[in-house]
Amino acid sequence: MKKFINSVESLLHESLRGFAQAHADIIRFSPEPRYLARLAPCQAGKVALISGGGSGHEPLHTGFVGLGMLDAACPGQIFTSPTPEQMLAAAAAVENGGGILFIVKNYAGDVMNFEIASEMLDCPNASLLVHDDVSIPEHQGMGRRGVAGTTIVEKIVGAAAEAGMGLDDCKALGERVVRATASMGVALTSCTVPALGKPTFDIADNEMELGVGIHGEKGRERVGLLNAKAIVEQLAQTLNEELKPAKGQPVLLHVNGFGATPLIELYLLYDIARQFWEQRGVEVTRSLVGNFTTSLDMAGASITISLLDDELTRHWDAPVHTAALRWGC
Repeated sequence: MKKFINSVESLLHESLRGFAQAHADIIRFSPEPRYLARLAPCQAGKVALISGGGSGHEPLHTGFVGLGMLDAACPGQIFTSPTPEQMLAAAAAVENGGGILFIVKNYAGDVMNFEIASEMLDCPNASLLVHDDVSIPEHQGMGRRGVAGTTIVEKIVGAAAEAGMGLDDCKALGERVVRATASMGVALTSCTVPALGKPTFDIADNEMELGVGIHGEKGRERVGLLNAKAIVEQLAQTLNEELKPAKGQPVLLHVNGFGATPLIELYLLYDIARQFWEQRGVEVTRSLVGNFTTSLDMAGASITISLLDDELTRHWDAPVHTAALRWGC
């Protein structure tokens, strides 16, 4: 294993310390209990948005703390849920009279620990569950995983909260975004978790994992390696069957890298995906391409589409100033 680390034990703390120093104009860092909170002032009564999960998916969620998105993020160890203590400390730091909305990816540890924190809070709060991964049957096990669509949920709900929307309405808006969003990924390689010291699964040069998750877990099936057009068409067809966008439907198209796929390839995937939907009369009116929900050093990508309307588009376009997303400010 070749990694830029001093030790497995110190990696997360040192990385977060560097992140906080690099973005000291946006966030502040509490090392214990561990959370990051926004510096930008907000109006009294604003709903505070808190998310989090295991590290290794950067910039999700720490890179989305700031004006127009999250008020705080709670990073756990790599691929490990944060603790309720982290969530409670973050809530105490950012609650501003409007209550707390937890945005939770659908993984057992995250769901359990955010539920515990929610029950322990003495202020109004609610939880929003993100489950956009259509590679998993909707009612299998824990249900569908929360993956790259989380970025879209956090941006749209973050803008609504910034504009003064109340707690119940923010949750309802987020649930609408989740229902309108579908994602699916493919991996060409595994990732290497530093504590493990080797790839989490072996895969041949002529194979790929279809429907892969973001924690180095295998996909729903291993298939022979295809060219980019064939890969995108498989992913896009599954997404299209899930959401069934009508002709003329505006959508946000998000091509997300898993950490080791260069932008030249991600933009190629975007070009193919855009053509796929435009040939069906679907209007790609908003786009996001890059590494936003990663899996350490995994080579691969996911495609996400979200069905838009005027309200969702307005919130997507609203000003945002975070380490990873910035526009309109």
